[in-house]
Amino acid sequence: MQLLRTKGMLRVGYNIFSERKEKENLSLSFALWRSCSYLCILKFPNNQLHMKKKHLTEGQRYEIFALLQSGKSQKDIAIQLKVNKSTISREISRNSDARNKSYRADLAHRKYVKRMQGRIHYHKFDHSLQLIVDIFLKSDFSPEQINGFLKTNTKECISHETIYQYIWKDKKTGEKLLFKHLRRKGRHYAKRGSKTNGRGFIKNRVDIDERPSIVDEKVRFGDLEIDTIIGKNHKGALLTINDRVTGLVWIRCLSGKEAEPLAKAAVKALMPIKELIHTITADNGKEFSFHEKIAEKLNIFIYFAKPYHSWERGANENTNGLIRQYFPKGTDFGDITQEQVIRVQNILNSRPRKRLGYMTPKQKFKQLTNLDYNAVALSA
Repeated sequence: MQLLRTKGMLRVGYNIFSERKEKENLSLSFALWRSCSYLCILKFPNNQLHMKKKHLTEGQRYEIFALLQSGKSQKDIAIQLKVNKSTISREISRNSDARNKSYRADLAHRKYVKRMQGRIHYHKFDHSLQLIVDIFLKSDFSPEQINGFLKTNTKECISHETIYQYIWKDKKTGEKLLFKHLRRKGRHYAKRGSKTNGRGFIKNRVDIDERPSIVDEKVRFGDLEIDTIIGKNHKGALLTINDRVTGLVWIRCLSGKEAEPLAKAAVKALMPIKELIHTITADNGKEFSFHEKIAEKLNIFIYFAKPYHSWERGANENTNGLIRQYFPKGTDFGDITQEQVIRVQNILNSRPRKRLGYMTPKQKFKQLTNLDYNAVALSA
């Protein structure tokens, strides 16, 4: 297999050399072909081009065929060939004739060779392969293109992640400056929701899976959801907080999405009902990175929905839609006063809701807490 691998690398190097020759880029193409040749020398010193005998040979397959014809069991065959019993069992299962389940040595060996030819080989990313990758990178191939090209043309498989790690390591040393051949020049885009994704990672966040199950039952007041609505050109924002059961909403003007001012506004809005609050559920925006301050001031627990799972805060998303009736998308929140915001808050809290049996959020609050909405100064 090593021999096949090296012949494949030489063939690819020669093909690229031929193509580049037509484009008058001889130096780079020849360097690639020479590197492929160097790979052959490194891998096979003293011309010792032979395979490690880890697999059954064609001769052993003829022995298996003869022993099966003589009535020997798989265990007896394994003992005679000095291999594990499972090796014989696997050989017969894989390489027998699919039509009549009979085992023939010639057919078995053809099936084995065909399977090996189509096999993708994973190899250690050693110095010789680094030389090949260097040449491809300097030809402005991306790591994904290198991986796919080698896999398609040589049955090699060098993970594109391995190549990226190699590039970042080289970038730190400043030796080859391979990162300059990347389209994004080393800028890394994390997968959505990963811990390294700036939006999806908040220090000491507690996942929604740890939230008490009673919150989902919607039988008590005080399980809140929190979010922000962003203004035109990302200037200004509205802080929105709603109760999951009653639908009560608190809206506050913000100059932006900075975490500290948002935390202060949330605490100030909810302080009059501090003793009635149990939990708050937020999304993973960085504006909630001061969540521990909010939890400490209000003596509550704050949980975070999973990244990009907006349905886990469905009531809040619906509330934001209601607010957009009064502040449509494109509204410049810099021109909105807190008095205008409180007016909209009071309208929504006094509007009958179908899901509440056409009670208003204020009425539902009084039903659950036996307290008057205005008496506890919810709009303070």
